[in-house]
Amino acid sequence: MTFTISGTEPEASISANSLPELVSQAQELLGQIPQHPQFKGLRFDCDVAIGDVKQYFNYLEWAATADLEVSRFEGFTE
Repeated sequence: MTFTISGTEPEASISANSLPELVSQAQELLGQIPQHPQFKGLRFDCDVAIGDVKQYFNYLEWAATADLEVSRFEGFTE
C-alpha cells in the first residue's frame, strides 16, 4: 500500500513501512538536522529541543517493539 501526500511541494510517496521502521527513519533524519548549515544558522527560541524529540522517538520505538503486558503496570489487575 502506498500513501500520497499532496500539497505545494511535489508529491511524495510513503510506503506502508512498519511503525518501528518509520521511527528509525525519523530518528536518522532527526540526527541530520543539527548538522545542516541552514539549521546551524538559525537563531530561534523554542520550547521543544531536538533532544526532547529524540527522547520521544526513543520511547515510541520502545513502545512499538516491546511485548507489553498491561497487567504488569501499576494499577492494572487481571
